[in-house]
Amino acid sequence: MALQTALFWIFSILGIAGGIGLVINRNPVYSALSLILNFFSLAGLYLSLQAEFLAVIQVLVYAGAIMVLFLFVIMLLNLSDEPRVEGFDIARGASFLLAIGFVAEMLIILKDVVLPSSPEKFTYGKVESIGNLLMTNYLFPFEVISVVLVASLIGAIVIAKKFNY
Repeated sequence: MALQTALFWIFSILGIAGGIGLVINRNPVYSALSLILNFFSLAGLYLSLQAEFLAVIQVLVYAGAIMVLFLFVIMLLNLSDEPRVEGFDIARGASFLLAIGFVAEMLIILKDVVLPSSPEKFTYGKVESIGNLLMTNYLFPFEVISVVLVASLIGAIVIAKKFNY
């Protein structure tokens, strides 16, 4: 078994475990931690595809900044565990049937997927290719976004500044 195949299976199982933990946990903090596990496993899958830039951005943006924001919101709202519902719930049964249908549909789709015999090298996640695209094809939108971000930064500084009269 090749190392790339082993890493794919390890990160895939961790990602599925994180997704299941996200849905099953009743405590919102534990659900957020399961989502962090899912984000890190996705970054590992990006690394196995040799997309280092996407993996680093996945860890920095999603597992870092977005999850810190989620945890702050959870802490500020002071969420507690949901009360346990005993007996049969129609919404729970319908969601279970929808989940079974979704999994069946995904299995049917994956059955029909045919992998190419000689896959091309994946270069879209490399820093060089992203930089090349940003500085050639997308130079004008890149510069417009930088001007908009600088203007918003100046606006935030002006609004936050205390006026001394």
